[in-house]
Amino acid sequence: MPSTRIAATAAGDDEHRRRLDWIEAAAGDVVAAAGDYPDGHRVAPHQHRRSQLLHALSGVVLVSTAQGRWIVPPGHAMWIPAGITHAVEMLGEVRMRSAYVVPGAAPGLPSVLRVLAMSGLMRSLVVEAVDLSAKDADDERARAIMRLILLEIPRLPVRPFALPLPSDERLARLCRGFLDAPTPHVTIDEWADRAGMSRRGFTRAFQRETGLSLSLWRRQATLLAALPRLASGIAVTTVALDLGYDSAPAFTTMFRQMLGVSPRGYIAAREREPSAGD
Repeated sequence: MPSTRIAATAAGDDEHRRRLDWIEAAAGDVVAAAGDYPDGHRVAPHQHRRSQLLHALSGVVLVSTAQGRWIVPPGHAMWIPAGITHAVEMLGEVRMRSAYVVPGAAPGLPSVLRVLAMSGLMRSLVVEAVDLSAKDADDERARAIMRLILLEIPRLPVRPFALPLPSDERLARLCRGFLDAPTPHVTIDEWADRAGMSRRGFTRAFQRETGLSLSLWRRQATLLAALPRLASGIAVTTVALDLGYDSAPAFTTMFRQMLGVSPRGYIAAREREPSAGD
């Protein structure tokens, strides 16, 4: 159960292929790996025979699959079941730590793509697993760490952070523009006009492409834009105004509707969690 650490360079693609080969050949139900990537780095579509718990220690990760696109904010993880082809794009500098799990290695492992909230315990376990070396593979402590990772994955809370992006280029262009400059004032009529579609045609196409209404998609996108800012210590009022809200209370209402807690409550809960260094 060794681990590997790979930094993104100009030879990043070759390094990634070597890491995939290592993951496929590794023994044990769980192996862990790290990757540090610059802003804008892209990992080409690929798949593994193991499921992946892709954890962003810092930065934001965009995961694309045939089922949609998913944004993983800091402090969260994407569960990618074995055999699913996916590509990865880094939004900002990303420190990624992942655990790769043999399918069926433990009961209760997720069977579908989902974004999970990482507990302090799980972050510490994954970081520690990455730092284990080949000589630790048969160590009793190493086996306990890997076993605990398997037991904790089914306990991680699912978060409504899936943000599927449409494949239709007209709609995708609108969505990417929104991610660059979120605003709560987007309307169906405005986007339908910009896409050259009728209101009814736009509504049907957007629902078909994303599985969400524009209103829900907009709220989820705004939430995902807010989380990294809040995690970095930016004041709630500043985040609200930066994201186009007229006031902090209006932003707080949206935040509470989506997560069941206020922004300050979310920040306080995050600060109470033990951090995992590496």
